[in-house]
Amino acid sequence: MEIHYRHEWKHEISYVDLLSIRARLQAVAQPDAHAIGGKYLIRSLYFDNLNDKALREKIDGVNMREKFRIRYYNCDPSKIIHLEKKSKLNGLGTKYSAPLTMAEAQSIVDGNIDWMLASPHSLIQELYCKMRYQGMAPKTIVDYTREPFIYAPGNVRVTFDYDIRTGLNCTDFLDPNCVMIPAGDAPIILEVKWDAYLPSIIRDCVQTPGRRAGAFSKYAQCRIYG
Repeated sequence: MEIHYRHEWKHEISYVDLLSIRARLQAVAQPDAHAIGGKYLIRSLYFDNLNDKALREKIDGVNMREKFRIRYYNCDPSKIIHLEKKSKLNGLGTKYSAPLTMAEAQSIVDGNIDWMLASPHSLIQELYCKMRYQGMAPKTIVDYTREPFIYAPGNVRVTFDYDIRTGLNCTDFLDPNCVMIPAGDAPIILEVKWDAYLPSIIRDCVQTPGRRAGAFSKYAQCRIYG
C-alpha cells in the first residue's frame, strides 16, 4: 500500500487573526459539507504507553512518530466513530483510519480487547498488539470546536480549532457526563494541509504577519494537568 503524506502548517493565532483569515477564506474556499453552521465539535480519546512515549516524542520533536486516537463528532457517537493513527515523518503527515461501533469503542475503553485481533481492519489489529505488548492504553479525552474550509486545487484543507478542553483522567469518552475543563490557556490553532502544492490564493489568505509555523499539539496541551 502506497503511503500518502501531506504537508501541514500549524499557527497559533489570535481571535482578531481568526476573524480576518476567516473572511478571506469565505471569499475563495468552501465550508466542509459535514459542518453545521460552519463548524463541528470533535471529541477524541488519545492513547499512550506507561512511559508517555507519544507525549515525549512530540515534546522532543522526534522526526518519526505516531499517535493513536478514537474520534467522533458533534456529541453523537451513534453516527460514526473512527480509530485513527497519525504518523509524521520529516514534517509530513499521513493518517490511517478504521471504523468502530459504539460497542467496540466502549470495549477498548474498558480494556476488553481480545476481539481486536480477529478484526478485518489491520489498524485495529495493530492497536491491539500495542495495547497488549507495549502497554498502550487510553490516556485522555480532548474536546474542541473546529471550523473547516476546503479548496479543491492542491486538496487543501484549512481549519480553525479552539475551545480546547481536557477530560483530565477521565477516559470514558462515550460518557456524556464526563467533566471537561479548559486545557489551560490554549490558543486558537490555524491548520493548513495540502498535497503536492499550496495554491498562492490560499497561501495569501492564511498569512499571519509576525507568526511562525509551529508544532502545537492538542494532546500535549491537554496533558498539562498530568
